[in-house]
Amino acid sequence: MWNWMRTFFKMNDKAKQKVELIKYSTKDGAMQMKNIVLFGPPGAGKGTQAEVLKEKYQLIHLSTGDMFRYNMKNDTELGKLAKTYTEKGHLVPDSVTNDMLKDEVNRQLEQSPNGFIFDGYPRTKAQAAVLTEFLAKKDTQVDAMVALEVDDEILVQRLLERGKSSGRADDANEEVIRERIAEYYRKTDILKEYYQAQDKYYGVDGVGSIEEITERLSDVINKL
Repeated sequence: MWNWMRTFFKMNDKAKQKVELIKYSTKDGAMQMKNIVLFGPPGAGKGTQAEVLKEKYQLIHLSTGDMFRYNMKNDTELGKLAKTYTEKGHLVPDSVTNDMLKDEVNRQLEQSPNGFIFDGYPRTKAQAAVLTEFLAKKDTQVDAMVALEVDDEILVQRLLERGKSSGRADDANEEVIRERIAEYYRKTDILKEYYQAQDKYYGVDGVGSIEEITERLSDVINKL
């Protein structure tokens, strides 16, 4: 039987709403981790939802982009190795990305977290298999791949609108936007199949207010 502890925190000024902060414990009081692979096409609001879910469930948000920036900025061994590829315009091989992810998970596990939100990883079936094997050695697993689903035309309009204020060139060109969305589906379909085969894929309607989308995501997470 789950014991629930609820407190409340205020979201940022933009959201203007309180949400529940939930901690899970098992019958003997030990924490049970919840590990989520979070996906969403450009313009779906994945970053916003990752931050909300991070606070609500007290999860560690692991962003691949953040990990690369940290390692490269601080000249870690993995960061230096990654630079040898990026400086030549080459893709960083999976082995380097995998090792960065493992190092960060190992570091965070020392804090006994409730679980992780994996953002930007895995990107390939091979990476997904590595993550499965790695977490199994930690006596845990990916509980769900949760993907925000938004109609392409809505995404295009959101990004074009964002481009008016963001200054990002790739948010101002409709052709580039549509290619980014298409690339997302090409990469995600493989992972969708991988997690569907394990009954771990959940598509969530990504249209609505921040609070409405958070509620839908929470409905999935609460049932895991």
